[in-house]
Amino acid sequence: MQSTALMVFWLLIVLALIPVSLWLLKRSGVAGLQGTGGAAVLAPVAQISLGNGQRVVTVEVNSGEQRTWLVLGVTGQQINTLHTMDAPAECPGGAQVRPVPPFAQLLRRVTERQPGSTASTPQDPRA
Repeated sequence: MQSTALMVFWLLIVLALIPVSLWLLKRSGVAGLQGTGGAAVLAPVAQISLGNGQRVVTVEVNSGEQRTWLVLGVTGQQINTLHTMDAPAECPGGAQVRPVPPFAQLLRRVTERQPGSTASTPQDPRA
């Protein structure tokens, strides 16, 4: 009985260490596209859909003086570099680049626009 309790104890310790180690990797920047201080090294600038599963995406790489924009052709099977250029000091036309909102914000905005619906009560699509 003692050996079973000890085995369950160590199993729980190992299972608890998995999320802790993942959190540490995320915070250190080793696992993702994070630079020093948590600043993003890769940021989307713009995208346009060309058709079913085809897009042209502009991505900003690095930060500070080393900023570069990549124009990428994205399909379901591959990603091709179409053009590489230095990032401008300001956005074209003087407009500021707006970050892409998270999916949760977009979903909340859409559900608020629908008349008679509330975000807390899901609707039956068959009704």
